[in-house]
Amino acid sequence: MPIEFRFHPEKAVEAAAVFLKLHGKPMKYLGLLKMLYIADRIALERMEQPITGDRYVSMDYGPVLSGVYDLLKENPVDDALPLWSKFISPRSDHYVALMADPGDDDLCEAEEEIIRQVYQKFGQLDPFHVAEWTHGLPEWQNPYGSRLPITVEDLLRHLGKSDAEIGEIQREAGREAYLDGVLNG
Repeated sequence: MPIEFRFHPEKAVEAAAVFLKLHGKPMKYLGLLKMLYIADRIALERMEQPITGDRYVSMDYGPVLSGVYDLLKENPVDDALPLWSKFISPRSDHYVALMADPGDDDLCEAEEEIIRQVYQKFGQLDPFHVAEWTHGLPEWQNPYGSRLPITVEDLLRHLGKSDAEIGEIQREAGREAYLDGVLNG
């Protein structure tokens, strides 16, 4: 059974907002997409769970969070678009901006620290340079104009996790999904 995390739109919005606040002005949406992916990847490596719980895909400009990409394109993702649209502006000339502060109640301190570290390293770079950098990540495959899924298991292997560690992450994700289903019906 593949590892799947539950997408947390609240955390995706809060993480995007932290990046936009750190930037202090509208940001190219490609840059935001790249940094959100990198932050999720680092969280998976350090904490064995991602920040957003989104699905990963390889696209022409590197790996991205599939749901966040769709939200930036104003495509519905479950029931997340109204929440996203309340805080993150629609794309305008390749830029997005923070319209209101969603706070950071859903992000833990370690997640916020990862976001700050990612912004410090990549936030002032040209997003196309960051996209090119992500082409060097082992999980990225050229999709030639399409989308190719990146499995969590493959990503974890590329991050150096053993089969035993991947099995434990899979069990924990399964427990969380079960509890989430029980609590949220």
